[in-house]
Amino acid sequence: MDLTDTIQGSLLENFFPAGWDLSAIDACVHSDPATLDNREDWWHEEFFALPCKSLGDFETYMGHEIAMTIKQAKDEGREIAFILPVGPMGMYRWAVYFLQEWNVDCQHVHGFNMDEWSDANGDTLPSSNPGAFQYAMEKAFYGPLAKLTVPETQRNFATKDVLPTYEDRIGELRSKGADLVVVYGIGRVCHIAFWEPQFAGEYETEAEWLAQSHRIGAKLHPLTIEQNAITSFKSRTTLVPARANTIGPALFAKADKGIGGADGTFNRGMQWQGLSMWMTLHHKPSTWIPSTYMPQQKGRLFYLEELAGPLVADCN
Repeated sequence: MDLTDTIQGSLLENFFPAGWDLSAIDACVHSDPATLDNREDWWHEEFFALPCKSLGDFETYMGHEIAMTIKQAKDEGREIAFILPVGPMGMYRWAVYFLQEWNVDCQHVHGFNMDEWSDANGDTLPSSNPGAFQYAMEKAFYGPLAKLTVPETQRNFATKDVLPTYEDRIGELRSKGADLVVVYGIGRVCHIAFWEPQFAGEYETEAEWLAQSHRIGAKLHPLTIEQNAITSFKSRTTLVPARANTIGPALFAKADKGIGGADGTFNRGMQWQGLSMWMTLHHKPSTWIPSTYMPQQKGRLFYLEELAGPLVADCN
């Protein structure tokens, strides 16, 4: 007896995205955790899922990957565009550490925050609010870089006025030889940024879905609200906005490189991200599961080994 056996007539019957086949999703999970990073035919030949034994390793590896990518562009005399998330966050401390150790400045870096909390009109929290993503980025990355930091004029945040310009700004940079790097986490419902799975129902074709560069005042899935209540708001659901401004697949699914991270564990064996990881890596690409597009791009996805499971009941 499980969810698929008991969902009919329950309060969850119409809760999950309409395009989700729960049986197919469950079939993504293998009993052997060691098979999580087994390659699928649709993965990019230069995409790799890399396990990390500890949170410290995870944060260091991700920070190093970000810093090394910035350094390589500097060494090659190229500008580079980064789409940046607020979460995971520990990686930024290490990115700062390596850049300062190597004395690499970020004059050539253009930062584009992938999303921001908003209301229905796309109005966002003030940058002084500790819940604002701009506040988090200034405190975790731009500020600590000090004299090596990204110029203020090259920092872009997902406000309703600036977000719609991302595609053109990034396109202009790429036309001049810049790479686009998307740094990302994976949501409980397998979103990238706040591009939610239910949005797929609004588009007739994959091509139309892939053409979407952003959304203002996006309606967030209830599982996204609860994920953030648990991970960012100390369980206080009432503090979490129900909407956000976000980039779309025209940006996150068409990058030159991806740097991903999954660190969704707690303690005592509890976690929230294992199923999302198995879906991301082993479900065929689907507009109803946005994160499935990330393995089709060159890049690395770092994850905590514990997320591989085995994903079996363990009462806490």
